[in-house]
This record gives sequence, C-alpha cells and structure tokens, in this order.
Amino acid sequence: MRTYLFAILLIFMVNSPAAAQVLGTTADSLRGSLNANRTWWDVTYYDLTVTPNLKKQTIEGNNTIYFKVVGKGKIMQIDLQVPLSISKIVYNSGSLPFTRSGNIYLVKFPNAPKIGSIQKIQLFYGGKPKKALNAPWDGGLVWEKDDKGRPFVNTACQGLGASVWWPNKDHQSEEPDSMQMTFIVPKNLVAVGNGRLRSAVAVNKDNKAYTWFVQNPINNYCATMNIANYVNFKDTLHGEKGILDMDYYVLDYNLEKAKIQFKQAKQTIRAFEYWMGPYPFYEDSYKLIETHHLGMEHQSAVAYGNHYMNGYLGGDLSRSGWGLKWDYIIVHESGHEWFGNNITTKDIADMWVHEGITDYSETLFTEYYYGTKAANAYNKGQRAGIGNENPIIGQYGINKEGSGDMYPKGANLIHTIRQLINDDEKFRKILRGLSADFYHKTTSSAEVEQYISTKSGIDFSKIFDQYLRDIRIPKLVYYYRTFAGTTYLHMKFTNCVPGFSMNLPMTSKEVQSDNFYYKVTDKEDDGLKLLNKNISIKELINPNIYIQIEEEK
Repeated sequence: MRTYLFAILLIFMVNSPAAAQVLGTTADSLRGSLNANRTWWDVTYYDLTVTPNLKKQTIEGNNTIYFKVVGKGKIMQIDLQVPLSISKIVYNSGSLPFTRSGNIYLVKFPNAPKIGSIQKIQLFYGGKPKKALNAPWDGGLVWEKDDKGRPFVNTACQGLGASVWWPNKDHQSEEPDSMQMTFIVPKNLVAVGNGRLRSAVAVNKDNKAYTWFVQNPINNYCATMNIANYVNFKDTLHGEKGILDMDYYVLDYNLEKAKIQFKQAKQTIRAFEYWMGPYPFYEDSYKLIETHHLGMEHQSAVAYGNHYMNGYLGGDLSRSGWGLKWDYIIVHESGHEWFGNNITTKDIADMWVHEGITDYSETLFTEYYYGTKAANAYNKGQRAGIGNENPIIGQYGINKEGSGDMYPKGANLIHTIRQLINDDEKFRKILRGLSADFYHKTTSSAEVEQYISTKSGIDFSKIFDQYLRDIRIPKLVYYYRTFAGTTYLHMKFTNCVPGFSMNLPMTSKEVQSDNFYYKVTDKEDDGLKLLNKNISIKELINPNIYIQIEEEK
C-alpha cells in the first residue's frame, strides 16, 4: 500500500544525499540479493506459531520451514531483524549451529542436503520486535488500544520485510506454496490471519489458539497477525470462478458502520473481475480486517483503517471530486490482490508494477461505476501528486524501491499506454492476460513491459524507459507552416530519451485522412496536413496522454 500522498511528503528525505549514503552496504546486499546462501534452497511451506505478550509487547514463537533443495549448499541464510533473536534451530531431531550478523543468521548444515529432496528446519525465536511508529509506512508491530482501551495489535512490514516479526527467507522473490499460521492470544480476544480459519481452540484456561491456513502462494510481507475484540460478519459474491466467500472482522462497536461501508468491497471485486480477471484467491476467501493503521494489501486479509469514510481519510487525492465517491482503502488495497499479491515482483525495485497498476485500478473502478469522463478526470487529477524528482524504478539487489511517483505516475503511464493502444477491448484483454499468464508468479518489470508490448503489437520499450527510468516528462513541441495554401502541423518530442516516439491517434475531422496514428519522434517531421488551419493542437492530442505540449516560438 504505502500510499503516494505520504511518499510525496517524504520525497526530499528519501532522495536526499544522507539517504543515499545508506545504499549499497553489505547489509543491504544481504537483504536484497539472492546470494549463494539463499539460492540452493526453495521454500515450499511455512508453519508459523506466535504467542504475543500484550503487556510486555514481546513475542515468542517458532517457524517450521519446509524447503526443496535445488542446488548444492551447506550454509543457509535466515533473516530475522534485531532486536528479535533465534534461540535454537532443530534439524533431523538435532540442533544446527548458527552465527549472527546484524539481521541475518548463517545456519550450518553438517552435510549438503540431497538435491531434489524436501527438508525442514524449525526455528525458535523471540524478543521485543520493532514497534511501528507510523504504520504502514514505518513498519513493525502495532501495539495500540481501541477506543475502549483494549488491545489492538496489527502487523505492517512492506519494504521493511516480514523478518521484522518472524524468521524466514525474506526476499520478495521467495513465496511458499502455502502457509499455516497460529496465534495464541488471551481468550477474550480474536486473532485473524490470512486465508481461512482452520481452528479456534482453548490451549489453557486463559488462552486460545487461532490457526489460519493459506492455500495459495503468498509473499512474505503479506503474512499478517491482527488481534483485537473483533466480531465477524459474512457475505458471498457470485463471481467469475464461482462463489467467493467474503469475511469481515471489525471492532465490535463499529459493526453497524462496517455493514454499510463494506458493501463497497463486493462492488470493488465485481469491477476488478471485469477489468482484471477472476479474483486470484477464491480458495482462501476475501477478508477485510479493521486495523489501527490506515491499510495494507495483506493477501486475502486486507487491512482496513480508513475510519469508514469515502475518499482517503475523507479527502480526494485526485482533487477531481470522483475520489470521494468511494472508499480509497477498500478499492486500492483490494486492487493489490491482482497486482502485488497475485503478481509479485522479484525485486522491490520494480514495485511500480504493484503500486502503479493498482493505483490505476482506482481509475478502472471509477470508470466501471461512473463512466469514462469521470475516470479520465480522476486519472488526470492524480498528476498533481507527481514530483518527477527521481525515477520510479529503484536500485536492484539492495531492497531499494523507487520514488513515490510510482503511484500516480505509474497510473498515468498505464492510462497513456491505453490511449496509444486506442482499443479498450484489447487493453482489457492485456490486463486480464497479465492476471492469467502471471498467475501466482513472481516476475519483473522487464517481463511485464515486454508482455504489454507483445500483446498490444506496439513497441512501448522507449515509453517505459521514459516514464520508469527517467524523470523527464516528454514535451511535444509543435509549429504550423502554410505552403501553397495548405496548413501543415509539425511536431517533435524533446525532453526525452533518445529514440523516443509515440504513435498518436488522430481523428478524421481534423486531418485529411481516415482515423489513423501519426508517428511523432524526437526528430523533425514532414508535417501533418490539416483540413482546418485554425484547429487547436489540444483538440488533436488526447489530453489523457501524459505529456507536455508547447508551441515552438
């Protein structure tokens, strides 16, 4: 989630020289790269048990990691962030030796496990985890109280990583095939995780264990623990893959408000299934869980903290008015079920695939219910939030995301591509194709870029380079010339990467031709013959294409 409004406020801090100094350290590389101690084993299943101490704000737990041996290796990197610590690691009824360096542990096996075999280790750990001071942007454990002074605990760890509260192979490319999580809490509270509830049983006279199971692959940062005085209500949606179970966990005193506001969840899934294909996790259901923090895209367990208001905490990020028609957190975070959760990038540097396309899902939702003009106004209004100070693709291999522009600029990039394709049915097939062809997979920006170019039949490589890897917005410079009584419009792009071009769709009312595309490059052109010499260029060029337009003086 980590919505772009906050990212804009932090744009100077994140991209300052002081921030840049922390990049590229050994710790960054160990966290963000796939080194030899990570590549020889592939996680297939996590079985996590956590017992929080709500008074001391500590946790104790264990995680059994099942993994497939895919290469030769004896040293395993396990990630767990200080101040948490591992006390013991069990393997084949014995203990494995390990050493610690900052936020990683190096675990030594007596012999290299057999390639192709399935192995398991169990890690016992505990301590006082990092407290999130401003979740979801500042990640960690949220130890708060509800309005009645009762415990209200959540997790939020995108970017920072799941190893802030449980030991794992904390790299975005690594997803278990499935996962079980058990939370042992005081019996008067309810603990909610991802997937479906398998059991809720008393473990003693004071505590109860809630066990949740995720049947589908899940990225680490989406695994979540939520503890509060929750009540549950249910609904179902007859969707593209059958009946989707929809569960809602809210604070008991907010039940009536939630029953009204959460009707939008069903509307959201219906709109997104139209545009992006079937909801990707029917087996695990869909949940909205009330949280103390604003929200996060926790897979099949979407965190919600927008205070039962439309807009973004009651405001409209697009300033168009359309953002007040719906609940931003329900729409945006649910959109991540397709982009972020179903399709996950291997490196956080490519997080625009999650955030930019999900940000565009807000435009798609608006269009589905309020029409094309409303959607265009919403999307264009988002441009006010673009800073264009740093590229929206980050640095690879060091767990470094790009700038906060990945949200509104990413959305405007997708809307621009849609205009250039100029065929909404083809565009919708591309979105649905992405969801189907990358179903439950990890991928990269490069693969997504190539897919869109291939399926559209248009080479968008320079456009992706311009908007993802450069901070400049292309400038369409134009002038008119009259020759032998005929007016010609001359155009070229400046402020762009070498070789940049766009095939701009034109209309037959203004040019002497049937509907066609006019190719504008970074070179001087021969001119476009106009029927009406008084036509304004802004009437020729689709305003939904994110470019600057300037007359040559």
